[in-house]
Amino acid sequence: MNSQKEELQDRAIVRIAAHLPDLIVYGDICPERPSVDYFDGVLMFVDISGFTAMTEKFSTAMYMDRGAEQLVEILNHYISAIVEKVLIFGGDILKFAGDALLALWKVERKQLKNMITVVVKCSLEIHELFGAQESEGLDVRVKIGLAAGHISMLVFGDETRNFFLVIGQTVNDVRLAQNMAHMNDVILSPNCWQLCDRSMIEIERIPDQRAVKVNFLKLPPTFNFDEFFTKCMTFMDYYPSGDNKNLLRLACMLESDPHLEMSLQKYVMESISKQIDDKQLRGYLSELRPVTIVFVNLVFKDQDKVEVISSAIQDASVHISSVLRDLRGQINKVFMFDKGCSFLCVFGFPGEKAPDEVTHALESAVGIFDFCSQVHKIHTVSIGVASGTVFCGIVGHSVRHEYTVIGQKVNIAARMMMCYPGIVTCDSVTYNSSNLPAYFFKELPKRAMKGVADSGPVYQCLGLNEKVMFGMAYLICNRSEAYPLLGREKELKYFQSTMKEFLTSNCSRILMYEGSSGYGKSQLLMEIEYLSQGENHRTIAIALTKIGFHQNFYTIQILMANVLGLDTCKHYKERQANIQNRVTTMLDERFYCIFNDIFHVQFPISREVSKMSSRRKQKQLEALFMKILEKTVKQERIIFIIDEGQFVDSASWAFLEKLIRTVPVFLIMSLSPFVETPCEAANSIIKNRNTTYVTLGAVQPSDIRNKVCLDLNVKGIPKELDLYLMEGSCGIPFYCEELLKNLEQHRVLVFQSMESEEKANVTWNNLFKSVAKPTEDLKSFTLDSEEGNDEVCKLASGVRLKNLSPPATLKEISLVQLDSMSLSHQMLVRCAAITGLTFTTELLFEILPCWNMKMMIKALATLVQSNIFDCFRNGKELRVALKQNSSSFEVNYRSLSLKPMEGHACREDEKLRELESEVIECHIIRFCRPMMQKTAYELWLKDQKVTMHLKCARFLEENAHRCDQCYGREFIPYHHFTMDIRLNSLDMDSIRRMAKSQGFKTEEEINFSRIEITRKHEIFSEDLSPEEIREKILSFFDIIVTKMSPSQEDIVPLETCQCEEVLELVLMPLAYHFLALGENSKALYYFLETASAYLKLEDNYMAYTYLNEGERLLKTLKKKKSWSHTFELATFCSLKGQVCFNMGQMMLAKKMLRKALRLLNRIFPYNFVSMIFYTHVEKNRHLYYTGLQAQECSPPGNKRLAELYQQAICLSFLWKIYRLNYFFHYKYYAHLAALMGLTTALEMQDDFQIIKAYLDYALHQQLAGYEGLWLKHEIMAMEQIFNLPLKGRGVETVAYVADTLGCNKFLMGHLDLAIDLGSRAQKMWSLLRNPYKQSRVLRWLSRCLYMKNRYKQLVQVLGFLWDISVAEGHIFSRAFFYFICLDLMLYSGFVYRPFSECMEFIQESQDNRILKFQSGILLGLYSCVAIWYARLQEWGDFQIFFNKTKHLVPRRTPTTLYYQGICRYMEAQVLHLQKQIEEQSENAQDRGVELLKNLETLVSEHNISLVMSPRLYHLMAYVCILMGDGQNCDLFLNTALQLAEAQGNLLELGWLSMNRERWYSSSQITEDTWAQTLQKLPPWEKVVSGKVNAQDIQKNKFLMRVNILDNPF
Repeated sequence: MNSQKEELQDRAIVRIAAHLPDLIVYGDICPERPSVDYFDGVLMFVDISGFTAMTEKFSTAMYMDRGAEQLVEILNHYISAIVEKVLIFGGDILKFAGDALLALWKVERKQLKNMITVVVKCSLEIHELFGAQESEGLDVRVKIGLAAGHISMLVFGDETRNFFLVIGQTVNDVRLAQNMAHMNDVILSPNCWQLCDRSMIEIERIPDQRAVKVNFLKLPPTFNFDEFFTKCMTFMDYYPSGDNKNLLRLACMLESDPHLEMSLQKYVMESISKQIDDKQLRGYLSELRPVTIVFVNLVFKDQDKVEVISSAIQDASVHISSVLRDLRGQINKVFMFDKGCSFLCVFGFPGEKAPDEVTHALESAVGIFDFCSQVHKIHTVSIGVASGTVFCGIVGHSVRHEYTVIGQKVNIAARMMMCYPGIVTCDSVTYNSSNLPAYFFKELPKRAMKGVADSGPVYQCLGLNEKVMFGMAYLICNRSEAYPLLGREKELKYFQSTMKEFLTSNCSRILMYEGSSGYGKSQLLMEIEYLSQGENHRTIAIALTKIGFHQNFYTIQILMANVLGLDTCKHYKERQANIQNRVTTMLDERFYCIFNDIFHVQFPISREVSKMSSRRKQKQLEALFMKILEKTVKQERIIFIIDEGQFVDSASWAFLEKLIRTVPVFLIMSLSPFVETPCEAANSIIKNRNTTYVTLGAVQPSDIRNKVCLDLNVKGIPKELDLYLMEGSCGIPFYCEELLKNLEQHRVLVFQSMESEEKANVTWNNLFKSVAKPTEDLKSFTLDSEEGNDEVCKLASGVRLKNLSPPATLKEISLVQLDSMSLSHQMLVRCAAITGLTFTTELLFEILPCWNMKMMIKALATLVQSNIFDCFRNGKELRVALKQNSSSFEVNYRSLSLKPMEGHACREDEKLRELESEVIECHIIRFCRPMMQKTAYELWLKDQKVTMHLKCARFLEENAHRCDQCYGREFIPYHHFTMDIRLNSLDMDSIRRMAKSQGFKTEEEINFSRIEITRKHEIFSEDLSPEEIREKILSFFDIIVTKMSPSQEDIVPLETCQCEEVLELVLMPLAYHFLALGENSKALYYFLETASAYLKLEDNYMAYTYLNEGERLLKTLKKKKSWSHTFELATFCSLKGQVCFNMGQMMLAKKMLRKALRLLNRIFPYNFVSMIFYTHVEKNRHLYYTGLQAQECSPPGNKRLAELYQQAICLSFLWKIYRLNYFFHYKYYAHLAALMGLTTALEMQDDFQIIKAYLDYALHQQLAGYEGLWLKHEIMAMEQIFNLPLKGRGVETVAYVADTLGCNKFLMGHLDLAIDLGSRAQKMWSLLRNPYKQSRVLRWLSRCLYMKNRYKQLVQVLGFLWDISVAEGHIFSRAFFYFICLDLMLYSGFVYRPFSECMEFIQESQDNRILKFQSGILLGLYSCVAIWYARLQEWGDFQIFFNKTKHLVPRRTPTTLYYQGICRYMEAQVLHLQKQIEEQSENAQDRGVELLKNLETLVSEHNISLVMSPRLYHLMAYVCILMGDGQNCDLFLNTALQLAEAQGNLLELGWLSMNRERWYSSSQITEDTWAQTLQKLPPWEKVVSGKVNAQDIQKNKFLMRVNILDNPF
């Protein structure tokens, strides 16, 4: 039975009836319009205060999770309870008026007495329901007015839409009664008090009023109200009874009746009918939405006579409906009270959003005002227009509800309508958003408005007919010398070159700048107007509006008024005098009156002109204007500048087309893409051979940053804000401005001095002093800041930019696009918004309700064509697209929006089919604009979001692991064993896959072919020499490379690593899906996985960002103390330590890593005594686990493995940190950490971890100088890999050993062995298709080859590095490539890539987050450039780049990259010292002593990177000779020569020899020869072809200038 009722209630007719009262549903309404009906009844007016304030609170909320559903929930908590109570008591809800409702009890007059008692009882029970409740911090109270008596109903409308009104004194009385009520009052109107049963109601008199206040019902003791009520309900025609007595409303059981359904549908708004037909849920229709409200009030001459005013209301409604229909507005409500008939009209309802909405609203308001003012019987027309965010949605109960609007803007429109009668008024938002000229409006004096604290300025709309308001159509120029036009340099240069051509030629030039709204076209034309000023030519600039498009010849009218000098005339007589002076010789005086209409002058009208037709007058005017322009151009050239050229009227286009053929003029226009095909004359101009069409695109990210710094008057902005604005604005200046306004409105931005920012101690929170600064070229502009008071912008504490709600203006633009789509496409976009900014087609298909794949592909293709989405074949393609900033400047020779009409439909279909094929191939989709994703996301209600996020999370978690090429492991090994994170149940296949991902082997894999070599004791017997061991190791790797041929598919993967794609499309979205679901522990899990993944991709900044996201969650989980929570906290600290290590903040890193170890129950000592004790303990543990390894015991449990892995990570970083410290006892801490790491690996019984630990331990021993021990552990690492299966991780481990062993040899200066190992390692990584690890090998291998002067091999390696940088978009590879290129020019004597190309890369990439927040690479690049300029004696440029290195030097990391960078930095300092000595600077000696001390400190740390020692000693020798210390110079020079010779460092050896020869030669070379050397540096092509002798290349060295042994001090 229940299912049958549910089926009935789901019928379309029932859903329509829920929007209408029984008075209409069951009414026998005459088909004539208007029609009037009369009856008696009791009216109840209920007003609920507080909802408007609540709506305002939600609509101005900062974050996207503000949710219209919360507002709906609160609204309907109250209103549905009131509706239910009214229905229970037999009432009929006539109308919902925002946060009020009007109910009717329709009975015969004789029943009014008893019915009033029932309604009073109902009213009192409503008050009992709520009394005074607070929700969301807002006081919501109810007040009720009652009236009874005679009522008239008027039905009016047209063939598409019907409306009804209840009219009469009773209606006026109920409104007045409600107005008298205070909170929780029930007021009876005078007539109601007269008609009621006074014995039953206790009242209180209201002073000076006939109305009364109800205190309570005084029912007699014997009175049975239930019986009384039942009897009263028998007089109600449609009160549920009998079988339907449990229903609230009989209309819930309406049978299908197509005729009735069609009739009822006319009373419902069209957008609601569509949603009902589409079976949309009520919740889908509720949202906080930017709209424009038009409130129309009509006051009649005979207000009370319905028969008299009905025709006037009918005429007005038909006209209002037709005007709104044309401009995409709708009538939402119609009311009739004592102050007249009011129409609530809304522009921007769902599905109806349109561009120029505000202009349309004002246009309709003026049209309605003009028409209604002429309607007979209408005395006064008043209209209020207001724009802003309001609640649009379904309000009421499931059985009786209506679509309504609630919000402060609705109130403001209503109050303006009543406070400013007889005119059209608008608020400041409407005025500013209309884009109409200011002379269409007049600011009005402020008046007090009930319920509106501050409405802001109020304007009267004077009308929208353009009149020539001379001087007002100028292009208003607010140009400032201190505020440059950013990002449009190419456009301006193109204009200047075109203008030069025009001024030197005798033909017209047309330059058109096309761009969408917000791209800065007007700003560009302002700058062009300024630049175009000059002698012998005249510039006339005007700005058009949409209104001018509909007025014939308007553009030429304005232009000619300027040409004739009429624009500055204040009186028509002045204009007449000017005209007479200009046309005396061209026109007979009788024809002067032809100017009267066009220029508002008053020449006497002649008989000849009076007889002319309008067409002939127009022709005469055009001919005359042409003569005037011909004459003017002979005296001075004319440049016409027209802003918003798409609004040029067709007659003006025709004149302009003829003009450019006849007279040489320069026409410059800005215009938006044509929506419709332009007229023939416009087409002709666009296609003219002298027309250039420049398409404006987005400005570059650096220009957006510069703009923000200028707007905020700061020297820098946070990196997070920089990324937010660049992504959110998409390079559109207007978007950037609106985002910035939104941030300032919510007080997100705070400001502090740059000095305090720089002096702050380094902590985790300010680890990334990520202030993005404006470009160097902006420094020439003044930022109005006092000297010494430079400020930077910061974000307020706790702000999450990612979750900020979009500004209303940008949301409106997105809604316009959304509403222009079909309902199915809207649904797809909304579903896509749940998945995030970037998603896969597989995920989208999973969550789309009842779609098939073909339908989805077709819809996606259409949306890609509409620039809603972009599609990509893979993650690499996506990353390349995101890094490539679209061009801001594109020259065409016709408009891109102009398309030939012939066969247009066929071509569109063909293009769509091609797009469908492309979408099928692509599996990654991304929103073109983040604002669309945020806007569509906000349209969902909370419960719906939860359901959708859950679907997404279930689908994504199946792929939440590293790619198949990386064997599907997690980014944090064994992580999933530490907590239950899965939503889906596990099957056996999943369990096997997860086990395999952690390295557990099946029996088949264990028995798989092992490497066919002899046993380990046969290879490394004790009597083998080091050379023999070396040969054995190299031959072993050669066997591996041979076996890893590309044909071995079981060994070599079929595709490259896809982990970055997994990170972007799975891990990051999963974290946010779980965050949206409130599953904070699961979200934390994926934030940690994401941070770990970014660390593996060398992106420290993003790792830092996601660790901060995780930190917020950790604070919410503090109460949940458990093993898994402790482990997550330890992992969090471990990852933070790694980020700090990579950033060179060793103290912070040490603190974090030690904390992680403590949480993992692994104590690391804090003092020397405990360190000695723990070293002894650890040695015993090491012996124990070494013995266990031989016994092949079972490995630890999964949770223990997870702990051990994190311990191993922490310890591997700790020993390196302690090695950096120059205190003697710290080497013991380093030894303990390395030993603990080795013991931990042995306990894990994981081959890879054991091998890694052996190599780490061997490197530590080498650096510590333990000659015999390090070789032993290297051999142990080699022995460990011999029995690994040649598959999966086994091959990867072998490649890792070759890589790490080679890198260690490079660090220690064994260059030949390093090259042999590196060449094999890079081959293995290449075959394994792991470009990131291959790039790592190539980087240190190229440095080895460079030091050995093996240039052919080096260039080959550089080629590999370049290929990786291009194919993978790997910025680090490219940066290192250019680092080597600079070194080749500085030290090797030839050019592989020119200096200009290297500089271009540095300038473009210096703000790249991977390079900027990675210790070493930028230090090396900046230092190389500084050395370049120092050698050229260009000290200004030197200082720029040298200053950039200073903040990078303190980031000390024990990496070869850092030491390469620091060596270049020290060399730059040495060259600067040379300059100071030559200039006899006062502090030169102190500076030299300090520099020598710093070099000695670095040399004392040579145990970190011995390979750099020869260069450091070389520099020390040079400092000594500069300071006249010949003895120490000899010592350091000889030491450098010995080290270089021992290492085979031919590069340093050659340079040392040349400098030694020069320093100690008798001939003195005083002139600087480096500039000459640069000119003869040969390109690599000449070197490799043999055109340049290799010996000659060696001579292209920079010879350091000295005055031998002359002590300058």
